[in-house]
Amino acid sequence: MPQCIRIHPADNVAVALCPIPAGTRLSLEGRAVQMREDIPQGHKLALAQIAAGENIIKYGYPIGHAASDIPPGAWVHTHNVRTNLSGEVEYTYAPDVRPLSPVPPETFQGYRRADGRAGVRNELWIIPTVGCVNDCAKALAAENQSLVSGSIDGLYAFPHPFGCSQTGADHAQTRRLLAALARHPNAGGVLVLSLGCENLTHEQFAEELGPYDPARVKFLTCQDVSDEFAAGRSLLEECAAYASQFRREDIPCSELVIGMKCGGSDGLSGITANPVVGRFSDMLVARGGSTILTEVPEMFGAETFLIHRCINSAVFRKTTDMINSFKSYFIRHGEVVYENPSPGNKQGGITTLEDKSCGCVQKGGTAPIMDVIGYGDPVVTKGLNMLYGPGNDLVSATAMTAAGAHLILFSTGRGTPFSAPAPTLKISTNTPLAEKKAGWIDFNTGVIADGEKTIDEAAKDLLDLVIRVASGEQTKAEKHGFREISIFKDGVVL
Repeated sequence: MPQCIRIHPADNVAVALCPIPAGTRLSLEGRAVQMREDIPQGHKLALAQIAAGENIIKYGYPIGHAASDIPPGAWVHTHNVRTNLSGEVEYTYAPDVRPLSPVPPETFQGYRRADGRAGVRNELWIIPTVGCVNDCAKALAAENQSLVSGSIDGLYAFPHPFGCSQTGADHAQTRRLLAALARHPNAGGVLVLSLGCENLTHEQFAEELGPYDPARVKFLTCQDVSDEFAAGRSLLEECAAYASQFRREDIPCSELVIGMKCGGSDGLSGITANPVVGRFSDMLVARGGSTILTEVPEMFGAETFLIHRCINSAVFRKTTDMINSFKSYFIRHGEVVYENPSPGNKQGGITTLEDKSCGCVQKGGTAPIMDVIGYGDPVVTKGLNMLYGPGNDLVSATAMTAAGAHLILFSTGRGTPFSAPAPTLKISTNTPLAEKKAGWIDFNTGVIADGEKTIDEAAKDLLDLVIRVASGEQTKAEKHGFREISIFKDGVVL
């Protein structure tokens, strides 16, 4: 097994695939380098002399510049590297669109909905319109688990703190997100639970939801009844009766929508897990399916991996407007655009936001970017889609679910137990994490760093796993009963 990897021929740093002690002499592509200090797994080492002010090159792109002279074999990290990022950028479209060769799609066992869409779960969902009824929603879910039988896969409530004391676009954002969740095809039946005096009224929600099947979606306003638990039980029984009619059947993978997310990233994220997810994305798109890439702040500094793959100039403009809009959002709130890598990211080997971003966008594979969608909006175009949303794990995973993601692929170098409303597959970047947190991790791409499998082989294994999960196999988080949402808030609290 190699001890380090140079990702791109232009790179002046390599990444340690395992801890490398000081004094170790490595030969990499005919170049001999002796380690001047210990290099932790996932961290960078200098392959040649890097002068102060010179760019640090990784993935073939600058990820910052040297704050001081860095000799060969030295550890390259936050103590001697600074970001190159600033504010908004003016972009020029230089198309580099490479359509993928079509592949006949496999099938999965899913649920065909009355409106023609496909679902991978047949669940009952309770969606509060306001945080004041969160505990009522949770109690209704806990007290009515007996309804989970036959073809019904689960009963879940999705509490959140919003729906009141919001105004304008912020209020509309909450309304749009919750209505989008109520439309999700993984929900065979939905109970929308209101209080009765909140900003997000029953009438507003119904208007945002648009035409709906009253056999599938029920409404309960707690202030209008003497016993919300009895009334809620009755409505959930009606939802269950409707949902129980659905049975799994063969559906082509071309109908799958898969969200792609990374969190708790480390220095191996852009080498193992994210490239595997990107290769998977290409495989699904080639089969006629759709994938979603979000985490806009984690595109900063890596835009050129993406923007020139836009299918046309209109999509290019939507993409660059999305990126600059998010930078403006940071600046408007008095924040710099580059203060992103978390302490855990840095401990795992990520030095700057550009470093993190270049690894993050590997999840997008090579497919053309077909569309850019807004927060709370659905995927309507087949292929790779960009989604406006932040990098926060819970917020972005919720947004991808609302956009129609049947499943979410979540790569991580540090580990996390959470799950979105859509089944969330945890993909480890390294084998030690997969072994330590076997109760969290569904798929290990550390086998690539270990030299046991190629990216292509791991991506094919991941596709097989996605098909099994879409057909009913539970993720680790599902087995624990983990499901939650988080809404992107950007406004005052009244």
